[in-house]
Amino acid sequence: MVELIETQIPGLLVVRLDVHEDSRGWFKENWQRAKMTDLGLPDFGPVQNNMSFNTRRGATRGIHAEPWDKFVSVAAGRVFGAWVDMREGPSFGMTFHIEIEAAVAVFVPRGVGNSYQTLEDGTVYSYLVNDHWRPGFTYPALHLGDPTAAIPWPIPLEESEISAKDLGNPSLDDVVPMAPRRTLVVGAGGQLGRALCSTFPAAVPVDRDELDLTDAAAVEAWPWHEYDTVLNAAAYTAVDAAETPEGRRAAWAANASGPATLARLAGEHGFTLVHYSSDYVFDGTAAGPDGHTEDEALSPLGVYAQSKAAGDLAVGTAPRHYVLRTSWVVGDGANFVRTMQRLAADGVSPAVVDDQVGRLTFTDELVRATSHLLDGKAPYGIYNVTNGGEPTSWYDVARAVFRLAGRDESDVTPTSTAAYAKEYGQGKQLAPRPLHSVLDLAKLRATGFEPEDAMTALERYVRGETAQADSRP
Repeated sequence: MVELIETQIPGLLVVRLDVHEDSRGWFKENWQRAKMTDLGLPDFGPVQNNMSFNTRRGATRGIHAEPWDKFVSVAAGRVFGAWVDMREGPSFGMTFHIEIEAAVAVFVPRGVGNSYQTLEDGTVYSYLVNDHWRPGFTYPALHLGDPTAAIPWPIPLEESEISAKDLGNPSLDDVVPMAPRRTLVVGAGGQLGRALCSTFPAAVPVDRDELDLTDAAAVEAWPWHEYDTVLNAAAYTAVDAAETPEGRRAAWAANASGPATLARLAGEHGFTLVHYSSDYVFDGTAAGPDGHTEDEALSPLGVYAQSKAAGDLAVGTAPRHYVLRTSWVVGDGANFVRTMQRLAADGVSPAVVDDQVGRLTFTDELVRATSHLLDGKAPYGIYNVTNGGEPTSWYDVARAVFRLAGRDESDVTPTSTAAYAKEYGQGKQLAPRPLHSVLDLAKLRATGFEPEDAMTALERYVRGETAQADSRP
């Protein structure tokens, strides 16, 4: 039976493997993804398998802290394996060692120094890695005989065979710890992007002028290997303008081609991709009793909706992805609530559609759900994310805003989507809109996340009691 054993070094895991022996020799499943991940091993996505043949007993290699994860084992012989944590943080300098034979393997996380000493002639040391080796990579290394690490080598180092390069490695006092991989926020200038940057202050924020995903040269030059998470808040959101020739091209570039590029890069570089989608991927006709579920068939109506649906499908090809479908987003920027606040302040009495039903999603709630899914290592896939509470119409929301602004709710009059388009859409190319935008939140709640009631959040927002309400109408 395969067994997983944690060590004192965070993330360094020992795996006891099943080995089947007979007179001919032995057989083992050295890496079996489904079994290993069920045990709790990271689904680290190996892309390269390396073998090191060692002619004689006593060959000693290391200590190297490469910027990728490794799964080490032996194909023949035995080794004494030793590891030193060389990552930034409280576990820096922590050590662990174990003898590796056919029935033992070790998962080594990025930044943990790896080394071994062969205990038999003809030993074959094997390791899977989740990034391709490239010339010019630099990473921390440590002298095999460092007194602080004090590794108890079975064969004295003066009797071992060690490369000149490894003999020149520094002591632990001179090692520059490896920094953790970072988070990248794409589309950092938008209302969602700004909210993400506020919650992830150590993230690297970029907008299109800094990283254009349609520019192949810029994409190729970007150091993607430095990131473990990419939050894609970039989107073309001008729903009606997307129906024009220029808007159509822009919508597909931002909402479909950009996410497809990020999905490809996520597969190549092993980062987790978080992408934000829309209720518009549904036409509003097939929702269940609690709203549209994550596995409902896509049925986009207009160009914007079609481009978002294409982006969802593209992101779904990334090995580690979250698609967060949301609706009626409100944050620090131009939005429906701000418009209603302004109209209320200006003495205007608007007509607002009452046949489009959904839930508001405040950006702080969307960001809170993002953190929850990432921190909790929720299963990858699609999640509906909105504020909670009873569904409302845009008319209901407008009346609430007027009431909170000190205006009479009756100053807002109801109208239908068709009537509104007929009266106010003259000379405009209006995109079709789903009438039913309620998203079922059961899957999100199953992860332990409880959304805040939308109308409670609306009251805090209108009263200026949230960070996202800093820009006044």
